[in-house]
Order: sequence, then C-alpha cells, then structure tokens
Amino acid sequence: MNPRDTVDPQVQPGLRAQDRAQDAVDRDLGVGETDDGPRDGAHSRRPDRRRGTLRATESLRWLWNQLTSMRTALVLLFALALAAVPGSLLPQRPTSPVRVAEYIAKNPQLGAFYNSIGLFDVFASAWFAAIYLLLFISLVGCIVPRIGLYLRGLRAQPPRTPRNLGRLPAHVALTSSDSAEDVLHRAEQVLRGRRFRVRRLDGSVSAERGYLRELGNLIFHVSLVFLLCGVAWGALFGYKGTTAVVEGQSFSNTLTQFDDFSSGGAFRAQQLVPFTVALDSFEAKFETGPVQRGAARLFKANVTTTVDGVTTDQALEVNQPLVLGDSTVHLVGHGYAVDVTVKDAAGDVAFSGPVILLPQDGNFMSVGVIKAPYARPDRMAFEALFLPTAVDNGGIGVSAFPDALNPQLLLNVWTGPPKEATGVPENVYSLDTTGLTQVTKDGKPLRFTLAPGEGFDVPGGGSITFNGWHRWVSLQVSSTPGLWLVFSSVLVAVAGLCLSLFVRPRRVWVRAAGDTVEVAGLDRTEGRGGLHEELLLVADGLGLAPDATVGARSEPGDPADHPETEANEGNA
Repeated sequence: MNPRDTVDPQVQPGLRAQDRAQDAVDRDLGVGETDDGPRDGAHSRRPDRRRGTLRATESLRWLWNQLTSMRTALVLLFALALAAVPGSLLPQRPTSPVRVAEYIAKNPQLGAFYNSIGLFDVFASAWFAAIYLLLFISLVGCIVPRIGLYLRGLRAQPPRTPRNLGRLPAHVALTSSDSAEDVLHRAEQVLRGRRFRVRRLDGSVSAERGYLRELGNLIFHVSLVFLLCGVAWGALFGYKGTTAVVEGQSFSNTLTQFDDFSSGGAFRAQQLVPFTVALDSFEAKFETGPVQRGAARLFKANVTTTVDGVTTDQALEVNQPLVLGDSTVHLVGHGYAVDVTVKDAAGDVAFSGPVILLPQDGNFMSVGVIKAPYARPDRMAFEALFLPTAVDNGGIGVSAFPDALNPQLLLNVWTGPPKEATGVPENVYSLDTTGLTQVTKDGKPLRFTLAPGEGFDVPGGGSITFNGWHRWVSLQVSSTPGLWLVFSSVLVAVAGLCLSLFVRPRRVWVRAAGDTVEVAGLDRTEGRGGLHEELLLVADGLGLAPDATVGARSEPGDPADHPETEANEGNA
C-alpha cells in the first residue's frame, strides 16, 4: 500500500508539487533513485547511484560555491586580521632577529613551538599566505557574478506597479480633478527631477533610484582585491635593508653595503637603484633644562646624495625620508663611534679608524669591541665601554647625559695567537674569546680609562690611542613598489563605502484612476527614514494635497497581492 493513499486528498497536490521539485533537483545532480528503488515519476539515467551522492565535478562546484560566497569572504577577512595579531605581539625575525633569539633563549619550549609554526615570521608563513590567497580567490569569485548582475540591473526598467499599493510601507491617497494622463505626465517630470529612473505603464508610473549603492559595494570589494594585489606586489618585489654610516663616510646602494637585508621572493639585485649617500655631519640636540632633561630635541643628518651623476646636498631627519629613485631612505637610529689607533708589539699600526658602539640606555652608554686581528706577534682585541658624559656613581662609571660633555672610553684587553682565516663571518659588536687570553695586572683583569687624545701601553707589547669620537647613523633603505596601489585602493574603498552607506535605493509608484491618485513607496534597505516625506514631496510636486496616509504590511494571500515580491521582479 502506498503511504500517500492515506493522506488527505486536499494535501496530495502539495505533496506532488514537492515531489516534482525534488525530481528536478535530482535530475540536475544526476540522481534519480533512493535506497529503496526509484521514486514515483523519477527516471534516472544512473540507476546505480545512491541518492545524495555527488560526482567529482559536482563536489568541486559545491566547494567553489562555498568558497565564493560572501559569508566565506567575511570569515576569511576576519581570519586574516586575526592571523596578523601575532605579528604585532611577537618579535619578527625579518625586523628584529636579536629579539627573536632572546625570546627563544628565555622561553625555550614555547619559543621552539612558536618557531615551528612560523609565528616569528608571520607574514611569510605558509598558513598566512594560504588565508591571503583564499581571500583573494573568494573576493574575485564573489565580485565577478555581482558585476554581471549589476550591469543587467542597470539595463533593466523599474519594476511594474504592484496591484495593491495600499499594502506598501508608505502610501498616500490623493484626489485630483485633472485627467489621469495629465497627472501621470506630471508625475514623470517630478520623479525625473528627483533623480528617479522612470517607467511609464498603463495607468501608472514606476520609478526607482539608488543604483549607486550597489556600485559603491562593488567599488569597495574591487578595491579590496586591488589592495591585496598591491600588498602582494610589494611583498614579492620589495626590499628593505639597514646600514650604519659614520660621519665622513658614505653608503652605496649595493647588497654588500647592507648590514641587514631582506627582500621578496621575486626580487633581483638588478632592481637596486644605484645611488650614494655620504654623511657629512650629524646634529643631535638634547634638553638641558630641569624639565625632561636629556630628551631629544633635534636629530638631523646633513648628507650629500649622488643619483645618476647628479650630486645634491640634503637634510635627512626623522619622519622626513629621502626619496632616491624608487627607494626611500629613513633615519632610524644613531650613536657614537670611537676613533682609535692600535699598534702591535713591533710598533706597526694594526688598526686605525672609527669603531661603532651600540647604545644601551637613554644616556647613550655604549658598548662594543675593537679588534686588531692583524697585530703581530699576537692579535689584540679590546672590549670597550663609552660614556658620553662620564660620572662616578659609587665607584662605577655611568653616563649622566646623552650628549658628549665628558667623554671617556673604558677598556680591557685580550691577546692571543693569530687566527686562521676560515671565511666564516663574525659579529663585529661582540668578542669571541676562543683562543684569547685576557691581560691581567696583579692577578686581576686589566682595565683602564682614556679621554680623547690619551693613549695606553699594553703590558707585553702594543698600545692603543683614543683619538676622539664621531657620531654614526642607522639608515633604512627600502622599496615597496605596490605602496601607491595600496594607498589608492584604500581611498577608493572608502569612497565606495560612503556610496553604499549614504545612497538610499528607493522605489516610488504613482497610479491615477478617475479622480483618485495613489502615491506609494518602498525602501530597499531597512532602517532608512524619510520615505513618507519623499511621498509628500512627490504629491506636492503634483500639486495635490494628501487625503490620507497609509502604511501597511502585506498579508498572506494571493502572491499577486504581495507588492514587495512584485516590486523586486525588476532586479531578478
């Protein structure tokens, strides 16, 4: 016995309609058979397939539809923002390798775990790139169909007039002694004057405006795509490097001149614009009064730049970079370099020149290493502590002010046999004491202090002279080729967002029959006011006074009585 025979006859037509709809879906999917056999009225071309199973192409189509949905795009956009958070909270290896090493040393287990999943280089990690690419594909998949729909909507006429205007959210009933033709003609003129697109129908006028709202949405989303392209462009072809330059010295934009350099995967050394920056002098001024004593007041580097054979004197300050070709040069740091001369036991100069020391606090107490690897018979090295304004603090030397008011250089000495050159680079700011012996006096490490112009003879042979000090600056040279596209995309996206927020898509209908004129309207977005006022302005433009104002919701009934459904047919 068929279970449907027991169903009320009045319900059977509805069930048959549901069966026909399900059959249509099954035919689209190539499914026409259930676990128990063929359904009534279903003729499957694949009788061996189970109902609900999908072929490979159908699964791919389903995955594509899910990926290109607006919901997925929003989820991926949120995931991208969330994934960028560790890049702000944790030190990143491309910009702060020293801080990354310190973090791992202090937190060995957690640091090793973070390192394994790429949290110390978030923006170059595989999972961040995956989210980035999925978001790009999702946005493109969302936008392209919507552009087609929007273009079709632009060509479409406003929708036909609903049967029952009184059920629209806003409705005005008017009385006119003019003919219906005259009223509708005036309605066309009034609505066009109010920037509506007008469609003349039999006995009524249909009008619509607000097409720019969807255009704003599309502009916003297209701008996001271009923004992602700009970021990818800069990440692939951009570069960033830092170098330290002492007063009187210069820097050339070549790979060998950088102290630290990072670049995108598509970068080539030939992209570097050839230029030279010579540091003529560096001016640093600090507050000397009792309030904010030692606070920075001026950092200014006077430089001479040479690009394409043209030499120019320029000033480089914080937040006022130099633009040389497609590269930007920023002033990111400064410090002190001590000028020393080291002689070996034979009296030959083993080293002479400035040595950069790294500042350790706000008063620029600086540390570093002076190396003389070619001294003979033994190589020499000095651990240095420079105090710009030296004072005695309970037997400990400290710097009381960042400017060089009383400069002193504190040193100790290491010596050892010559070291065989291996080609392995060494850190110029730290000393590897392997193979070296610290020079002592009376059983204690030898330590001594020099003022500018003073020298010291090292026990066992050799000497060092403190000639004076210079300032050095840290320059960051970078190129981000897609930066202009990123900024332009942001500006265009904001403009599109403003269009989508402030443009009101609205539909208005005017119907004239005998001496009765009806004006009704429908807002296509919720939460927008002013619809009733719009209708009153239209009525005033027609030269008619409203008899009544009605706003009603549609009630269940004949689909033709649902004006909201009919009103949206023009956008289908």
